[in-house]
Amino acid sequence: MTTLSDNTNLWIRRYHPSDDSSVRLLCLPHAGGSASFYFPLSQALSPGIEVLAVQYPGRQDRRLEPCPDSLAELADSLLPLLVERCADRPLALFGHSMGASLAFELAGLLEQRAGIVPVMLFASGRRAPSRFRPEEDVHQRGDEALLREIRQLAGTDSRVLGDDEVLRMVLPAIRSDYRLAELYRPERVHRVSCPVMALVGDDDPKAKLDDVHAWQEHTSGAFTMEVFPGGHFYLTEQAPRLIERIGDVLAAAPTDR
Repeated sequence: MTTLSDNTNLWIRRYHPSDDSSVRLLCLPHAGGSASFYFPLSQALSPGIEVLAVQYPGRQDRRLEPCPDSLAELADSLLPLLVERCADRPLALFGHSMGASLAFELAGLLEQRAGIVPVMLFASGRRAPSRFRPEEDVHQRGDEALLREIRQLAGTDSRVLGDDEVLRMVLPAIRSDYRLAELYRPERVHRVSCPVMALVGDDDPKAKLDDVHAWQEHTSGAFTMEVFPGGHFYLTEQAPRLIERIGDVLAAAPTDR
């Protein structure tokens, strides 16, 4: 049986190791986000559910690494790590915003290339892969316009937004992430067989309810959708309720392999 090493990994952060957990939940951050965003979730779900959080290149301790060119490239980099080091027990995926698109891409590749079907794909704060918007161009706008977008969504710590030195360091990664999210088209994966749960805030300007419900078209498995009060980052405002819901869903997921 393979196990996930306790050694620090560039890609996957394991904040609360739990060798006896019944399931692993791989969490994929939003545009501009980092693995540490999921530390509270990891703390809350441990030890029954082991949370693994992905750290993308180009930020925090990986800030000197080049940002990826596409979500497909990100998925290709993560796939062998998941197959070799994380597949010794049932695996679920949680992605918020851009992370939901990446989770979908990963779920399809896991099934197609490794015969691994995740026990659940949580798609949070993101319209379905088929509902892209060609007019989105935030990644092409100037720095001030990009900052206005971030502030409106309230997805970045206000202390970071007020620190010019920190902003200069993180803006390239944020812009790159927006480009990946806005240009993503599901060319390799169009449907998965794992169950999908779509999660969204009722006042999310980036994920309208009809577009979120269209995730149903992208799975041959069970589909459910839950709407929470809040905007694009409802998951911070509604953290206790969301954490409880994730825990209940994964507790009921099949654990036999």
